[in-house]
Amino acid sequence: MLKFAAAAILVHFSILQISGQEKSPAISDYVIIGYVHGNSQTVDLSRIPAKKLTHINYAFANVVDGVIVEGSAEDADNIAGLRDLKSINPGIRILVSVGGWGWSRNFSEAVMDAPAREVFANSAIEMVKNHQLDGIDLDWEYPGQIGAGNKFSIKDKENFTSVLALIRHKLDSLGGPDRHYLLTIATAANKKYLKHTEMDKAQKYLDYVNIMTYDFRGGWDKVTGHHANLNKSDSDPNHYALSATQAVNEHIAAGVPKSKLVLGLPFYGRWWSKVEPENHGLYQPAHGAAGGVKYSVLADSLINKNGFVQYFDSTAAAPYLWNVDSAMFITFDNTRSFKLKCEYVKKEGLAGVMFWEYKGDDGSLINSLHDNLNVNK
Repeated sequence: MLKFAAAAILVHFSILQISGQEKSPAISDYVIIGYVHGNSQTVDLSRIPAKKLTHINYAFANVVDGVIVEGSAEDADNIAGLRDLKSINPGIRILVSVGGWGWSRNFSEAVMDAPAREVFANSAIEMVKNHQLDGIDLDWEYPGQIGAGNKFSIKDKENFTSVLALIRHKLDSLGGPDRHYLLTIATAANKKYLKHTEMDKAQKYLDYVNIMTYDFRGGWDKVTGHHANLNKSDSDPNHYALSATQAVNEHIAAGVPKSKLVLGLPFYGRWWSKVEPENHGLYQPAHGAAGGVKYSVLADSLINKNGFVQYFDSTAAAPYLWNVDSAMFITFDNTRSFKLKCEYVKKEGLAGVMFWEYKGDDGSLINSLHDNLNVNK
């Protein structure tokens, strides 16, 4: 059994990249935004629970020579298929997300001056028109920072605000008095991102700010921990550790209204091997391989199976798995932690939730969001 569990980890776990106020009252008082990653493949539309979503962000479009372009040959058909989901849920909004971790290298140059921003903004409008979209989502990782070895500039802060203002103006002109096109962004859940942006100004042009409140820890860390905890854990020796509530509070302090903030949720977990055993592997040094795993794999093969025992950190509001024999630790979210996060969204008056990404679910996670955010109730 232990050999099977280790094999399942190595076979199924893959390192994951991470990455307006026009709601649909008939569907939900809260947005449920699902990221759908094309990844140069044909999207299986039958797996997308259209009736349980308010928005779909199709990822990713690229930025090449200063303009937004399709990321793969499959994109046009995939987006057309997503639009067809409106026959199931007429209120659903379809957007294209631009950039992401792997395709943010050209953002800085694309918005470096007024002529460049004009070209970039026009390409955003063309993307919306060509694919009959309801809006555009910018996932620049990250303004003023190197990200995945990207070019960046100290002027990114102001330039980002300027291009958002320009795109907002062009979207409003496109829609006229009868239609509102959405402009949203994905943001990092840390102070460094907020330091390199002008969120108090930028939010004026945005409908939603999707905070990527996950990947707080991962294989790049040599110590385990929660990767999407709602609160700081009492077990965490790092007094500056990240949490979803901290990220939300920092965004509010930076000038973003609660009504525009969207809490990010992961449909995947992260694992470490050769972990020291104290505290069931939580916040312990790890000396082996690490990676990511879909929630569907966890539910099918690993949660309280094959030597893995599930625990729940009540102060962090986060579950985790520990296998004492194989010395493997896994951090993830489940329906229990999602319920607590939905309660937090409602209590704080946030816009709703978004998740990365739909292929990681076994069906139970989206059902949890649907039920706990009172959709269709």
